[in-house]
Order: sequence, then structure tokens, then C-alpha cells
Amino acid sequence: MEKLTLYMKESYQELVQNVSWPTFAQLQESTVVVLVTSGLLALIVFVMDVLCSVVFKNIYGVFN
Repeated sequence: MEKLTLYMKESYQELVQNVSWPTFAQLQESTVVVLVTSGLLALIVFVMDVLCSVVFKNIYGVFN
């Protein structure tokens, strides 16, 4: 139990003193980057899906 208490105290101290937390503006910028990247990847996957559906329909006569 003593080791667990020591671990918790050291973890808390590290989070409070040693970790550099991002500012609110940095968090907003990162959020925008993640949203834009996710949107672009979703668009790419959508276009690939549509193209594959057209190809399979024309070649095999199958539409999934």
C-alpha cells in the first residue's frame, strides 16, 4: 500500500510541476487541424467508394 501511495503522490507532482499544458488557443488550433484532416480523409474514402462502386457496376454488373 505504501508503494501505491508513493506512486500517486509522485504522479500528481509530475502532472502539476513537470507537464507543460497547452493553452486554450493551442487546443483550439489542434481541434481545427483534427476536424479538417478528418473531413478530408472522409471525403477521400467517399470518393474512392463511389469510384469502386461505378467500376464494379460497369465491369461485373454488380452494385454493392
